[in-house]
Amino acid sequence: MSENSVDSEYADYIAGLPRVLAAAAALFRDAEGRVLLVEPNYRPGWGVPGGTVESDTGESPREAARRETLEEIGLDLPLGRLLAVDWSRGPGRPPIVMHLYDGGVLTERRLGSIRLQESELLSWRMVPRTRLAEFLPPQLAARVTAALDVLDRGEGTVELEDGVLPRGTEG
Repeated sequence: MSENSVDSEYADYIAGLPRVLAAAAALFRDAEGRVLLVEPNYRPGWGVPGGTVESDTGESPREAARRETLEEIGLDLPLGRLLAVDWSRGPGRPPIVMHLYDGGVLTERRLGSIRLQESELLSWRMVPRTRLAEFLPPQLAARVTAALDVLDRGEGTVELEDGVLPRGTEG
């Protein structure tokens, strides 16, 4: 078997594998512990700065979260540790592996320098933890809350499935 046919067979094998999307976001807070949310213009509800990983360019989830943060709110900041990974199933789309990174605590000066990507976002606001469910879709609210819990307890990364701990890992 020639090297070219092995390469071709491997390429065919890879092309036939199931597809999974990847997304990444940053969790920013202020000194009061409120969470930075952004309001997109292309769907109802709010979110956190982030978006799809451009895997065709070789971009990593961390790089995507930083790029999306710069594009969406005009802040180019190094991100902290990975707080949550969420296997997200949804109707009409492949599963998405969501990565949520610690964006840290933003000073008043940094908050004042936020510049929205007007082609995608309508507004931003700081929201107390107790009100996240009023703004975020349920799965995202659960993911953000789980990430805040990780920060509060000083623990590592939390693994989630559709926003909740996988069955059998609760304790």
